[in-house]
Amino acid sequence: MEENHLFPVFFKLSRLHVLVVGGGQVGFEKVNALLENCPSANITIVATWFQQELIDLVKDAPNVELIQKSFSCGDMLGKDLAVAATADAELNQYVWEKAKCSRVLINVADTPELCDFYLGSIVQKGQLKIAISTNGKSPTVAKRLKEVLQEVIPGSINEVLDKLQVIRDRIKGDFTEKVKELNRITDVLVRKD
Repeated sequence: MEENHLFPVFFKLSRLHVLVVGGGQVGFEKVNALLENCPSANITIVATWFQQELIDLVKDAPNVELIQKSFSCGDMLGKDLAVAATADAELNQYVWEKAKCSRVLINVADTPELCDFYLGSIVQKGQLKIAISTNGKSPTVAKRLKEVLQEVIPGSINEVLDKLQVIRDRIKGDFTEKVKELNRITDVLVRKD
């Protein structure tokens, strides 16, 4: 049976610098996803043109820069992550090559074999954030699972998380003892009585 060997990671985009190449619909979707998750994300968008929705999206984003020009390898300098989000497969391939040479992690839209990471489907309720991955096979399944989880996770989840943090801070002992006690306390969340 084939397995998903991706390692889930949550990036602090306010501490990293992301390059997005592409100013059309795909670029808009990627930038929108980044900003929905981190409104203070540091993003540079390079494209020969920008659709109006993208311009409108970033106009009040404090750390987003639009640069209207053709992509060049110098655009990778100082970047931590890159997203190739154009409708031009050859240009996306070129951006991927330059990212690899620069040791920058890259996502190439709709080309899983060229992705170092995927922008998964995200469920967020308060401080709880869940990323869903289908290993690049079916964004539609990820979207449907997102809808289900969004519906079943209670809106009061922040209260639960806040109370568990207080409990966690009060528990004495080493890491193993703290985990054991938190597991005992949270057993009620999964118990099938």
